[in-house]
Amino acid sequence: MMKTATNSHADPNTKTILIIIDGLANEIAEKAMGSIHSWIEAGIAKHQVIECALPSASRPLYETILTGKTPYESGITVNTVNRLSNERSLFHDVSDAGLTTAAAAYHWFSELYNQSPYDVWTHRIQNDKNKPIQHGIFYHQDHYPDMAVFQDAEYLRKTYDPDFLLIHPMNVDDTGHQYGVYSDEYLCQARQVDQVIGHIVPAWIAAGYQILITSDHGMNNDKGASHGGMAAIERLVPLYVIGERILDIVPCQGVKQTEIIAYLQKVMQITGG
Repeated sequence: MMKTATNSHADPNTKTILIIIDGLANEIAEKAMGSIHSWIEAGIAKHQVIECALPSASRPLYETILTGKTPYESGITVNTVNRLSNERSLFHDVSDAGLTTAAAAYHWFSELYNQSPYDVWTHRIQNDKNKPIQHGIFYHQDHYPDMAVFQDAEYLRKTYDPDFLLIHPMNVDDTGHQYGVYSDEYLCQARQVDQVIGHIVPAWIAAGYQILITSDHGMNNDKGASHGGMAAIERLVPLYVIGERILDIVPCQGVKQTEIIAYLQKVMQITGG
Protein backbone atom coordinates (compact mmCIF):
# COMPACT_ATOMS: atom_id res chain seq x y z
CA MET A 1 0.00 0.00 0.00
CA MET A 2 1.35 3.45 -0.85
CA LYS A 3 1.99 5.59 2.19
CA THR A 4 0.48 9.03 2.44
CA ALA A 5 2.24 11.98 3.95
CA THR A 6 0.54 13.88 6.72
CA ASN A 7 2.01 17.00 5.19
CA SER A 8 2.95 17.52 1.55
CA HIS A 9 3.79 20.17 -1.00
CA ALA A 10 1.29 22.52 0.65
CA ASP A 11 3.65 23.11 3.58
CA PRO A 12 7.12 24.25 2.50
CA ASN A 13 8.39 23.88 6.07
CA THR A 14 8.64 20.11 5.61
CA LYS A 15 10.81 20.38 2.50
CA THR A 16 14.24 19.12 3.46
CA ILE A 17 17.76 19.42 2.08
CA LEU A 18 20.49 17.03 3.24
CA ILE A 19 24.07 18.09 2.50
CA ILE A 20 26.76 15.45 2.97
CA ILE A 21 30.20 17.08 2.68
CA ASP A 22 32.35 14.06 1.95
CA GLY A 23 35.38 13.54 4.20
CA LEU A 24 34.92 16.58 6.46
CA ALA A 25 36.45 16.06 9.91
CA ASN A 26 34.69 17.97 12.67
CA GLU A 27 37.96 19.42 13.97
CA ILE A 28 38.52 21.15 10.64
CA ALA A 29 34.87 22.13 10.23
CA GLU A 30 35.07 24.07 13.49
CA LYS A 31 38.02 26.03 12.10
CA ALA A 32 36.84 26.54 8.55
CA MET A 33 33.05 26.74 8.37
CA GLY A 34 32.59 30.40 9.22
CA SER A 35 29.38 30.88 7.26
CA ILE A 36 27.64 27.98 8.97
CA HIS A 37 28.88 28.99 12.41
CA SER A 38 27.65 32.55 11.83
CA TRP A 39 24.12 31.11 11.63
CA ILE A 40 24.72 29.35 14.94
CA GLU A 41 25.70 32.69 16.50
CA ALA A 42 22.54 34.17 14.99
CA GLY A 43 20.44 31.49 16.67
CA ILE A 44 19.05 29.89 13.50
CA ALA A 45 21.31 26.81 13.48
CA LYS A 46 22.99 24.45 15.90
CA HIS A 47 25.97 22.13 15.82
CA GLN A 48 27.03 18.93 17.49
CA VAL A 49 29.74 16.35 16.99
CA ILE A 50 28.71 12.83 16.01
CA GLU A 51 30.73 9.64 15.62
CA CYS A 52 30.46 7.83 12.31
CA ALA A 53 29.93 4.09 12.11
CA LEU A 54 32.73 1.71 11.20
CA PRO A 55 34.43 1.33 8.88
CA SER A 56 34.84 5.08 8.36
CA ALA A 57 34.48 4.75 4.59
CA SER A 58 32.24 6.49 2.09
CA ARG A 59 29.91 4.01 0.40
CA PRO A 60 29.15 2.13 3.65
CA LEU A 61 28.33 5.40 5.42
CA TYR A 62 26.19 6.81 2.62
CA GLU A 63 24.09 3.73 3.30
CA THR A 64 24.20 4.32 7.07
CA ILE A 65 23.01 7.92 6.78
CA LEU A 66 20.20 7.13 4.35
CA THR A 67 18.97 3.81 5.80
CA GLY A 68 19.96 3.91 9.48
CA LYS A 69 21.82 0.62 9.14
CA THR A 70 25.43 0.09 10.16
CA PRO A 71 27.76 -1.29 7.46
CA TYR A 72 27.68 -4.65 9.22
CA GLU A 73 23.88 -4.69 9.05
CA SER A 74 23.59 -3.48 5.46
CA GLY A 75 26.37 -5.61 4.03
CA ILE A 76 27.84 -2.52 2.33
CA THR A 77 31.04 -3.00 4.30
CA VAL A 78 33.67 -1.50 2.00
CA ASN A 79 33.72 0.90 -0.92
CA THR A 80 34.17 -1.92 -3.43
CA VAL A 81 30.79 -3.52 -2.66
CA ASN A 82 29.02 -2.29 -5.77
CA ARG A 83 25.36 -3.29 -5.81
CA LEU A 84 21.92 -1.91 -5.12
CA SER A 85 21.12 -1.55 -1.45
CA ASN A 86 19.03 -4.27 0.13
CA GLU A 87 17.60 -1.73 2.60
CA ARG A 88 14.86 0.87 2.45
CA SER A 89 16.37 4.31 2.19
CA LEU A 90 14.97 7.75 2.89
CA PHE A 91 14.53 8.09 -0.87
CA HIS A 92 12.16 5.09 -0.81
CA ASP A 93 10.20 6.49 2.13
CA VAL A 94 9.78 9.93 0.57
CA SER A 95 8.76 8.64 -2.85
CA ASP A 96 6.36 6.08 -1.35
CA ALA A 97 4.70 8.94 0.52
CA GLY A 98 3.83 10.48 -2.84
CA LEU A 99 6.51 13.13 -2.56
CA THR A 100 9.40 14.07 -4.83
CA THR A 101 13.08 13.17 -4.43
CA ALA A 102 16.22 14.54 -6.07
CA ALA A 103 19.99 14.28 -5.70
CA ALA A 104 23.07 16.07 -6.97
CA ALA A 105 25.65 13.54 -5.89
CA TYR A 106 28.50 11.16 -6.59
CA HIS A 107 27.55 8.18 -8.76
CA TRP A 108 27.76 5.74 -5.84
CA PHE A 109 24.38 7.06 -4.66
CA SER A 110 22.87 6.07 -7.99
CA GLU A 111 24.45 2.63 -7.65
CA LEU A 112 23.03 2.22 -4.15
CA TYR A 113 19.46 3.30 -4.88
CA ASN A 114 18.73 3.52 -8.62
CA GLN A 115 20.85 1.19 -10.76
CA SER A 116 24.18 -0.60 -10.57
CA PRO A 117 26.68 -0.50 -12.14
CA TYR A 118 26.75 3.17 -13.14
CA ASP A 119 27.22 3.92 -16.84
CA VAL A 120 29.01 7.24 -17.29
CA TRP A 121 27.40 7.77 -20.70
CA THR A 122 23.78 7.13 -19.84
CA HIS A 123 23.26 7.51 -16.08
CA ARG A 124 24.60 11.01 -15.40
CA ILE A 125 21.17 12.68 -15.64
CA GLN A 126 18.18 10.64 -14.53
CA ASN A 127 14.48 11.43 -14.43
CA ASP A 128 12.28 8.50 -13.51
CA LYS A 129 9.31 8.77 -11.14
CA ASN A 130 9.55 5.02 -10.49
CA LYS A 131 13.10 5.21 -9.08
CA PRO A 132 13.84 6.04 -5.42
CA ILE A 133 15.95 9.00 -6.63
CA GLN A 134 13.44 10.41 -9.08
CA HIS A 135 15.57 13.27 -10.37
CA GLY A 136 19.34 12.95 -10.28
CA ILE A 137 22.43 14.68 -11.61
CA PHE A 138 25.39 12.43 -10.83
CA TYR A 139 29.14 12.79 -11.30
CA HIS A 140 31.95 10.23 -11.31
CA GLN A 141 35.15 12.26 -10.93
CA ASP A 142 36.25 13.10 -7.38
CA HIS A 143 37.55 16.50 -8.51
CA TYR A 144 34.18 17.50 -10.02
CA PRO A 145 33.87 21.02 -8.57
CA ASP A 146 31.81 21.50 -5.43
CA MET A 147 30.40 24.68 -6.94
CA ALA A 148 29.09 22.66 -9.87
CA VAL A 149 27.43 20.17 -7.51
CA PHE A 150 25.52 22.98 -5.82
CA GLN A 151 24.62 24.47 -9.21
CA ASP A 152 23.28 21.07 -10.25
CA ALA A 153 21.31 20.92 -7.00
CA GLU A 154 19.85 24.37 -7.51
CA TYR A 155 18.74 23.37 -11.00
CA LEU A 156 16.98 20.33 -9.54
CA ARG A 157 15.40 22.40 -6.78
CA LYS A 158 14.04 25.03 -9.12
CA THR A 159 12.97 22.63 -11.86
CA TYR A 160 11.40 19.76 -9.88
CA ASP A 161 10.60 21.34 -6.49
CA PRO A 162 11.68 18.21 -4.57
CA ASP A 163 10.46 17.53 -1.06
CA PHE A 164 13.79 15.86 -0.30
CA LEU A 165 17.03 16.96 -1.97
CA LEU A 166 20.43 15.38 -1.35
CA ILE A 167 23.57 17.38 -2.14
CA HIS A 168 26.91 15.60 -1.98
CA PRO A 169 30.15 17.52 -2.78
CA MET A 170 33.39 15.51 -2.91
CA ASN A 171 36.31 17.98 -3.09
CA VAL A 172 37.09 18.04 0.66
CA ASP A 173 37.55 14.26 0.63
CA ASP A 174 39.59 14.34 -2.58
CA THR A 175 41.90 17.00 -1.14
CA GLY A 176 42.32 15.10 2.12
CA HIS A 177 43.45 12.00 0.26
CA GLN A 178 46.04 14.03 -1.61
CA TYR A 179 47.40 16.24 1.18
CA GLY A 180 46.16 14.96 4.56
CA VAL A 181 43.77 16.34 7.15
CA TYR A 182 46.18 18.90 8.65
CA SER A 183 47.30 20.36 5.34
CA ASP A 184 46.69 23.93 4.25
CA GLU A 185 45.03 22.52 1.15
CA TYR A 186 42.44 20.56 3.12
CA LEU A 187 41.62 23.52 5.36
CA CYS A 188 41.32 25.77 2.31
CA GLN A 189 38.99 23.33 0.56
CA ALA A 190 36.74 23.20 3.62
CA ARG A 191 36.62 26.99 3.59
CA GLN A 192 35.76 27.02 -0.08
CA VAL A 193 32.76 24.73 0.31
CA ASP A 194 31.66 26.80 3.30
CA GLN A 195 31.71 29.88 1.05
CA VAL A 196 29.54 28.10 -1.51
CA ILE A 197 27.12 27.12 1.24
CA GLY A 198 27.22 30.65 2.61
CA HIS A 199 26.20 31.99 -0.79
CA ILE A 200 23.32 29.65 -1.63
CA VAL A 201 21.81 28.49 1.66
CA PRO A 202 20.40 31.84 2.92
CA ALA A 203 17.85 31.77 0.11
CA TRP A 204 16.81 28.28 1.18
CA ILE A 205 16.53 29.42 4.80
CA ALA A 206 14.33 32.32 3.73
CA ALA A 207 12.15 29.92 1.72
CA GLY A 208 11.53 27.78 4.80
CA TYR A 209 13.63 24.74 3.93
CA GLN A 210 14.83 22.46 6.72
CA ILE A 211 18.54 21.81 6.22
CA LEU A 212 20.84 19.19 7.72
CA ILE A 213 24.57 19.34 6.96
CA THR A 214 26.91 16.54 7.95
CA SER A 215 29.72 14.32 6.67
CA ASP A 216 30.09 10.62 6.12
CA HIS A 217 33.50 10.35 7.82
CA GLY A 218 36.56 12.41 8.74
CA MET A 219 40.11 12.15 7.45
CA ASN A 220 43.58 11.19 8.63
CA ASN A 221 46.96 12.69 7.81
CA ASP A 222 48.55 9.67 6.13
CA LYS A 223 47.36 10.65 2.63
CA GLY A 224 46.35 7.98 0.15
CA ALA A 225 44.07 5.71 2.19
CA SER A 226 43.31 8.52 4.62
CA HIS A 227 40.33 7.07 6.48
CA GLY A 228 38.55 3.84 7.27
CA GLY A 229 39.84 3.29 10.79
CA MET A 230 39.01 4.14 14.37
CA ALA A 231 40.97 7.35 15.04
CA ALA A 232 38.87 10.23 16.33
CA ILE A 233 39.94 12.48 13.45
CA GLU A 234 38.52 9.84 11.08
CA ARG A 235 35.28 9.20 13.00
CA LEU A 236 34.18 12.53 14.45
CA VAL A 237 32.14 14.60 12.00
CA PRO A 238 29.92 17.67 12.31
CA LEU A 239 26.15 17.71 12.34
CA TYR A 240 24.54 21.08 11.62
CA VAL A 241 20.79 21.70 11.52
CA ILE A 242 19.20 24.86 10.15
CA GLY A 243 15.51 25.73 10.10
CA GLU A 244 12.81 26.35 12.67
CA ARG A 245 11.16 22.95 12.39
CA ILE A 246 14.32 20.83 12.36
CA LEU A 247 15.77 22.80 15.28
CA ASP A 248 12.78 21.70 17.37
CA ILE A 249 13.06 18.06 16.31
CA VAL A 250 16.77 17.26 16.40
CA PRO A 251 18.21 17.27 19.95
CA CYS A 252 21.19 19.43 20.83
CA GLN A 253 23.44 16.47 21.57
CA GLY A 254 23.62 12.71 21.48
CA VAL A 255 22.50 12.09 17.91
CA LYS A 256 23.90 8.93 16.35
CA GLN A 257 24.71 8.66 12.66
CA THR A 258 22.26 5.77 12.41
CA GLU A 259 19.49 8.05 13.73
CA ILE A 260 19.76 10.78 11.09
CA ILE A 261 17.17 9.12 8.85
CA ALA A 262 14.63 8.93 11.69
CA TYR A 263 14.95 12.64 12.46
CA LEU A 264 14.57 13.53 8.78
CA GLN A 265 11.49 11.32 8.54
CA LYS A 266 10.01 13.22 11.49
CA VAL A 267 10.88 16.57 9.93
CA MET A 268 9.13 15.56 6.71
CA GLN A 269 6.22 13.88 8.54
CA ILE A 270 6.65 10.55 6.81
CA THR A 271 7.15 7.03 8.14
CA GLY A 272 9.65 4.34 7.22
CA GLY A 273 8.74 1.15 5.47
